[in-house]
Amino acid sequence: MRLLHTSDWHLGRAFHRVNMLGAQIEFIGHLVTTVRERGVDAVVVSGDVYDRAVPPLAAVELFDDALHRLAGLGVPTVMISGNHDSARRLGVGAGLIQRAGIHLRTEPSACGVPVVLSDAHGDVAFYGLPYLEPALVKDEFAVEKAGHEAVLAAAMDRVRADLATRARGTRSVVLAHAFVTGGEASDSERDITVGGVAAVPAGVFDGVDYAALGHLHGSQTITERVRYSGSPLPYSFSEAGHRKSMWLVDLDAEGAVSAERVDCPVPRALARIRGALEDLLADPDLTRHEEAWVEATLTDPVRPADPMARLAERFPHTLSLVFDPERAPDDPAVSYARRLAGRSDQEIAEDFVAHVRGAGPDAREQAVLRDAFDTVRADATVREVAR
Repeated sequence: MRLLHTSDWHLGRAFHRVNMLGAQIEFIGHLVTTVRERGVDAVVVSGDVYDRAVPPLAAVELFDDALHRLAGLGVPTVMISGNHDSARRLGVGAGLIQRAGIHLRTEPSACGVPVVLSDAHGDVAFYGLPYLEPALVKDEFAVEKAGHEAVLAAAMDRVRADLATRARGTRSVVLAHAFVTGGEASDSERDITVGGVAAVPAGVFDGVDYAALGHLHGSQTITERVRYSGSPLPYSFSEAGHRKSMWLVDLDAEGAVSAERVDCPVPRALARIRGALEDLLADPDLTRHEEAWVEATLTDPVRPADPMARLAERFPHTLSLVFDPERAPDDPAVSYARRLAGRSDQEIAEDFVAHVRGAGPDAREQAVLRDAFDTVRADATVREVAR
């Protein structure tokens, strides 16, 4: 069986101030063409179909168009909700849509109920594990501690239990939206840290033939059987080095996996350039970036006049301007934002306690802070979904 694995469409999202709708329309066309021309038997979409719980109308219309075009090909599609989606909204009409071969899996309680497709070698069971927010699903999975590994492991126990009841030789595919250990994050993914931990081990997916992952925006091979497709389009300059693609996965009669990357059309290259303004304007090595979307980091010790306008004369698609004067880290002029760069909310709070009290928090106090941040984040998720 040949699968096309994609995820993280983020329909409705912009790239800085650039509307990405046109690029997203082009991607959907490319997806449909790939399905038709490469003999795809099933499409899997591993979450974050939309960029937010209440997407703009244009994004909803594009999703509707994508569903109609995929259904028109007669190729089954299995989709799950991600942490950016409203699972309840995405799942509206799932029972009816299923009649057209589009299988939306948004309910955590249905993790162990597969979509079963068949080929010449028998059945393939597709299990959809939507994004599992630990604080919201811990009761469903009867776990004592609300953490990503615990709830995902419990969901996978249901998958393996169902698989054990099926005919010998039944192959299996799991769709999941999670941060798996070994994956490389970018700046455009929403933080899902719970209890100080965001990642789960790849071993949680043991026992299935292929795990089609979503959440991280870079295409990655965690193991031969556990892969991220990545987002089809760039959504932050941290993705400048990404090759945007989908996985074309062949699952043979014994469940062995072979995979090929299928490149996605990208509207414009990304470039991150750094240096003093005059150097950036004169450097001949930067000619190749003149038509790219550019993030420029200026290192001038004194902020130059009209930097964006001057950069735009050479790099007309400059979208982001960062000031990072070359100073010693202990220089009092170093910005507050620079001092905090790369530090988590937990670390910043602990530093504040140490600054005010003269000593950092002990283990019990660290746990209190961690629980407070987890509660606030979970509450924000609930309120967003309820909008």
